[in-house]
Amino acid sequence: MAKLHGVKRFFGKVGKRNWIILSAVLLIGAAVYLNYLWFYDPADSIGYGDNNTVEAGANAGDAAAAAGDADYFTAAELSRKQTRDEAIEVLQSVVRDTDESSAEHASALSGISEIAVNMEREANIESLVEAKGFSPCVAVVNGDRASIVVSHGEELNSADNARICTIVYEQTGILPQNVTIIRK
Repeated sequence: MAKLHGVKRFFGKVGKRNWIILSAVLLIGAAVYLNYLWFYDPADSIGYGDNNTVEAGANAGDAAAAAGDADYFTAAELSRKQTRDEAIEVLQSVVRDTDESSAEHASALSGISEIAVNMEREANIESLVEAKGFSPCVAVVNGDRASIVVSHGEELNSADNARICTIVYEQTGILPQNVTIIRK
C-alpha cells in the first residue's frame, strides 16, 4: 500500500501536461529512429554521383519483385502517415492542454507546422520525381536530410541521381550530399 501511495505521489508531482509532452517527445523520437533505420545508409550517401544510390532489390525485374515493390511503397506510405498522424495528435493534445502563452504550447504549434511543411515538401518531391519517370516514389524529409526511395528497373546513373537531387534541393534546400537515393 505504501508503494502505491508513493507511485501516485510521484505521478501527481510530475503532472499530466509533462507526461503528455514526454509522450510526444518519445513518439517523435521513435518516428525519427524508424526513419533512420529504414532509409539512412551513411556509406552510400556521399554526393551527386552513383555513390548515393542504394540497391534495395536483387531481382527488381521479375514479377514477384515488382509486386513486392508495390507492397513496399504502399506500406511505407501508410507507415509514414500513421506515424505523422500519431505525432500530430499528441502535439494537438499538448496545444489543447496548455496555456497559449506557455513555451510548450508554442513548441507544439511549431512541431505541427514543421510536420505540415515536411508533408508538403515530400508530396512535391514525390510528384516531381515520378514525373521524371521514377514511379512509384516515396520521399522522407527529416531536418537537413532526405531519403528518396524509387522503383527503377535498371541501375540509376549519375544523371538520374542529379535529377533527383536537384528536385530535392529545389523543394527543400537540402544539399545533394545529404540526400540518399534508394532503388527498390
